[in-house]
Formats: sequence, structure tokens, C-alpha cells
Amino acid sequence: QVQLVESGGGLVQAGGSLRLSCAAAGSIFSYNAMGWYRQAPGKQRELVAALNHGGGTYYVDSVKGRFTISRDNAKNTVYLQMNSLKPEDTAVYYCYAVRPRENYPAYWGQGTQVTVSS
Repeated sequence: QVQLVESGGGLVQAGGSLRLSCAAAGSIFSYNAMGWYRQAPGKQRELVAALNHGGGTYYVDSVKGRFTISRDNAKNTVYLQMNSLKPEDTAVYYCYAVRPRENYPAYWGQGTQVTVSS
């Protein structure tokens, strides 16, 4: 079982920035994709950003231009840089990984809380 450990969440004022990190216990190079979901209270889990093996990215419309997903294979870590944060970004953010030749998340992190105050 692969372990994904998130960090970097916290409380920030609207307009501020946070960088989330997702550290894997092993190599992330072979994963088909990695990314971030979020879940706000009373809402369904939402895919926020994804990064595939070839370097392609996906962002949900509400974060385009504000969030950036990246990876450091040497550190086995995926990042989510979040700028110009809004109160509606408040949620628990979950990192995930997709195994080779699959197209659904197989591994999940424990979640990290992001709270944006107005």
C-alpha cells in the first residue's frame, strides 16, 4: 500500500497563498497521474487539479489561473500552489495517485484542511 502524506494546509485570509505538498513513500515516476480533490462541508468531492505522466494538466474552472500543480520526481512529491485564495476554496484537500494502466485513484492521502477567511 502506497502512503501519501499531505501537508501545507492552514488558515489564510482571502487573497493569500498556500502550497500543499503530497509526499509519497516511494517513486511517483511511474504513476499514470496524481492530483488533488477537495471536499467542502455539505458538498461532493471535487477534482481540483491533476497532472498526468506526460505532464498534461487539468484544472477545474474555478481555480484556473490561481492554482498550479507540479511534481518533483526526485522528492517523490506533488505540489499544489494556491494563490489568490477565496473563501469558497475552503475545504479538505486530498491527494491521490493513479497506478500505471489505470484511470481511477488507487491511493489517497489523509487530507489537509484549507480555510480561507474573508
